[in-house]
Amino acid sequence: MKLSLRPLESTDLHFVHDLDNERHTMAFWFKEPYESLDELTILYNKHIHDDDERRFVIDIDNEFAGIIELVDINYIHRTTEIQVIIKSDFQGHGLAKIAMHKGLDYAFNILNMHKVYLYADAGNHKALHIYKNLGFVKEGVLRKHFFVEGTYHDSIIMGIFRDEVKQMSAGSIREPDIVFKK
Repeated sequence: MKLSLRPLESTDLHFVHDLDNERHTMAFWFKEPYESLDELTILYNKHIHDDDERRFVIDIDNEFAGIIELVDINYIHRTTEIQVIIKSDFQGHGLAKIAMHKGLDYAFNILNMHKVYLYADAGNHKALHIYKNLGFVKEGVLRKHFFVEGTYHDSIIMGIFRDEVKQMSAGSIREPDIVFKK
């Protein structure tokens, strides 16, 4: 099985809608798990031609496994935020790391970004581990910045520069043989 990224299409919105309404998933995105399919469709149509974002489907053998997004793309400062969600059925197989690597490759080698950054819940130790392994560096903490599940959470901002990614060995990201049991 092989992981690929492809542009988000309107036909994918029902999958995104499902993700956007998973309480546990949205807690890590600091968002309320409440969005109608109509609202999502309106947002999709409004932003389909925006130059400041790229949204990709993480595809495993033509099956929706998640999304990865480059948002707030700034062409003057050459920066962008990266975000990833892996569908719960596909978690625990290393897909986030592979998808993030592909997203970084797109940001740096297609969009010519200088820096990619992200925000992560300080309690999301699995995600922080992935980001550190990819070379992201902690740049700061936004204390009690997001209200999720009844409490305020610290958010860690991390970043990586183009030249830091180039220092990673070419063989550091290997696509595993993925076998899913459904």
